Formats: sequence, structure tokens, C-alpha cells
Amino acid sequence: MNNLFDFSTFSRQSTKGILVIYIAHLYKFLKLTWILVFLIVKDFTKITNKVDAIYIYAGVAFFLIFFLVRTYLIFKNFQFKIESEHFILKQGILKKTNTAIPFHRIQNINFKQNIVQQIIGVFEVSIETAGSSTTEISIKALSLKKATALKEVISKNTKLSEAEVIEEQHTKPLVRIGVKELFKVSLTENHLQNLLIFFAIVIGLLQQLQQVTDSLGKTELIDGFIEENTNAISASIFLVIILLLLLTVVALVSSFVRVFLVHFNLTAYLKEDAFEINQGLFTKKSIILKKQKIQNITISTNPLKRLIGISFITFKQAVSGKLNNKKKDKLIRIVGCKKEQVEIIKASLFEPSEVENNEKKFPENYYKRRIFIFTFLFLIVSYTIAYLVFSNFEIFYSTIVIIPIVVFLILKKVKKRFYKISDEMLLVGKGLLETHVTYLEIFKVQNIKMQQTIFQKRSNVADLILQTASGKIKIPCIDFQEAINIYNHTLYKVETTKTSWM
Repeated sequence: MNNLFDFSTFSRQSTKGILVIYIAHLYKFLKLTWILVFLIVKDFTKITNKVDAIYIYAGVAFFLIFFLVRTYLIFKNFQFKIESEHFILKQGILKKTNTAIPFHRIQNINFKQNIVQQIIGVFEVSIETAGSSTTEISIKALSLKKATALKEVISKNTKLSEAEVIEEQHTKPLVRIGVKELFKVSLTENHLQNLLIFFAIVIGLLQQLQQVTDSLGKTELIDGFIEENTNAISASIFLVIILLLLLTVVALVSSFVRVFLVHFNLTAYLKEDAFEINQGLFTKKSIILKKQKIQNITISTNPLKRLIGISFITFKQAVSGKLNNKKKDKLIRIVGCKKEQVEIIKASLFEPSEVENNEKKFPENYYKRRIFIFTFLFLIVSYTIAYLVFSNFEIFYSTIVIIPIVVFLILKKVKKRFYKISDEMLLVGKGLLETHVTYLEIFKVQNIKMQQTIFQKRSNVADLILQTASGKIKIPCIDFQEAINIYNHTLYKVETTKTSWM
């Protein structure tokens, strides 16, 4: 255990934390008011009255000093210590709060560095618990030695993995993703989603730019420019093709940039009782996953990923069901895993061979009928509305292409919906273009429900919903008797197991 630091009395962050907090406050302020700042800077050179210039200088100085004072008070009042197996935190300026987190509730202690923290040589330490919607505690600036010592003290009591940062020359990483591998990973991303994100950013910037032009009285100029270029593009097939190619390039580049920023220098180490994952360019993250606290894993692939020979592994940890969508940091992925690396990770967590060798079972035909009925009802309503709006019968000609594609996708979705079950494990598959296979140890189920609608009752099928600490897993439309068997077996395993799920 590290005895360099005494955590029994209240201590503060590194004094460098004042700079980290100060820059964070300025960034948030500029992010909200950049249009106002732009207008002031634009018109500043036109100001000839010295009094007005002095007011502007005084206003800027006031905000800078205000944020500096506020930052100092936040820094001064942020104090923490360890007492009676609790992490104690005092913080606040006018409204002061005291937080006490028992060690047994602490799930992860992670290190992170943004670009500013990298430059000044400090680490942000986040302490996470299983049921919080955000990081419970975030210490913005600690030296590596103090951060490591703090983690060791808590780890000794919570049985978290050791806090030392693994040195690459002594430990061979399980996964190391270089720039070439990141490029391969980016090729398998959802480019349409990244393109939509790109468009959302562009549209947001255009709207803000329009507000600026409105204030300048130049609205007609920008509207005329957009209309002129839109007409030129619509009048030329060649320009349309160029635009489509350009959009494809934008989608690929945006996918690569996103993957590169998030997963830069990704290295994953396999320790005796944990995984350590380091990644990030501007924001470096070091995450340690205790094996015991991993609720389930999902292995994702698609035709392109299979062709390249990689899979993505998502680790899901304990989180309150109501907070599932809010706490994305609980979903930790290792991208670009080769087949042998996937097998090593699975074998280190559980014995997958028994369940994998079992028979693959699919939902009853009711599941396929239901999807077909609802999908075609949606298409009928959509085409009816389109016809009423445009009054053009030629719209229905598109069904020659749309219907075969829809039927193909439905059949793919049905085929990828399966499950396998053994005495100890459940394996559930789903997907459309991608395939997601989730591995769950049955004793980690916290709640199981069996649902049956009136229509399902006629077809003698039911849905099973298994609630774990990381979220829900659904097995839809299986034979009613099979559902009862799985339901009873799950309850038995949960009630009789002596293994801790946390």
C-alpha cells in the first residue's frame, strides 16, 4: 500500500487544478456566448470613443476576474478525505455539500486527461458508483502519485484491481490498435449516423451564422447565395453525382476522425482479475474494469467487420435501470478485436463453450408475422399520406424497390434473433445489418418477467424480459412452455447461487 500521502485528514487538489477549473469555466462561457463575443470583436475596431472602449475592457476584465475568484473558491472549498471506509467530500461556495460514499458502493476509479491536463501534468480522477446517473465524484487535478495512492487506499478495501498504471515494456497488451487498425475500424462504422451528426453540426452553425447575418442586415445576401447554388446543383446531374461522392467522402472522413479521437493509441491489458483500457487523443482515459463487476458482454460484428477479421466487445457494468440511457460511460468498448482476442476475453470472464455448443433456438413464427404486419401497415399509411400530400400516383412505383428491401431486412432480423441456454449461461443474439451477441451468466439476473398479450396467448407464445444491473435483455415470442422452463430455471439459479454479482 502507498504511504506517501495521508488521506485521514482533509486535503485539496493540486494547485494546478485552479488553471484546469478556470479554463473549463471560460470554455463553457464562450461556448454559450460566442455569437455575442464575435459581434463585440467585429465592431471593436469601429469604436472611436475611448470611453466605450474602456467600458468594454472593464467588462472583459470583470468577467475574467469573476471567473478567477469563483474558480479559487471552488478549489479552496473542494476537500476530501478517507474515514471509516468512506470517501468524504466537502464542496460548494454558497451552497456547501458533504458527500460520503461507502467503499462497497464504489465501482470504478478511473484516470482521465484532457489536453490542458496533459500539458500541466495532472490527472482527473473519477469515482463512480453503480447507481448514479453521472460520475459521483470528479477530482479535476491530482498528480499521478497522489491519484495512484488514493486509488490504492480505496482498492485495498473494495477489492478493486490495483491502481498502478501498467508500463508497456513490462506487460504485453492484449489489444493494441494503431493508426492503420483505426482506419480499418472506421471503415466498419455506421457512416450514415456519422453523416447525420455532421449535418446536425453544419445546420447548427448555419443557424447561428444566420443570426449573425440578421444582426448585420445581410440576410438577403446569404439567402441569395444558398438559392443560387441550390438551383445550380439541381440543374446538373454531374454536380449531383459529385455531391454524392463528396458526401461519401465526408461520411468516411468523419467516421475516421471520430474513431481516431476516441480510440487513439487504444491498448487493453488483461490482468489477473481485471481489464485495463487506455485510449484517447485530446482526452486520454485509463479505465480499469473489475471482472466481477462486469454484468455481461456483447460481441458485435457485421459483414465488413467479418471480412476484415475484427469484432467489437462492449462491457456492461452495474447501473440503475432508470439511468441506463444517461450513463454512457458504463458502456465500455474494445474495438478492433481479433477472433483469438475475443476468445481470450470470453474465457477470462466465464466458460462460454458449454452454452456455445448448445442448440440455437429461434422465436416462434408469430414473431416474424408480427414484424411483417406492423411493417406493412406502416408502409401503407406512409404511402397513403404521401399520395394525399403530393397527389402523384408515380410515388407507388418505388414499392418495386422498397418492398424487396424491406422483406430482406425483416428476414435478416428474424434470422439474427436467437438464444442459447445452458445450466449457467444465456446467450442472446439480435441485429439487423449488424449482429450483436450478448453473454450473460444467469445468476446475475436480478428480475425476470414473462409477458403475454392476448394475441400471443392465442399463438401460445410469450416474451421473457431479464433485468440485470446493467439493463434489460429480452427474448421475444418463444414457446410458452419453454418460457416457463427458462423462467423457473433462472429463479432457481438466482436463489441458490452464492456467487456475488458485484
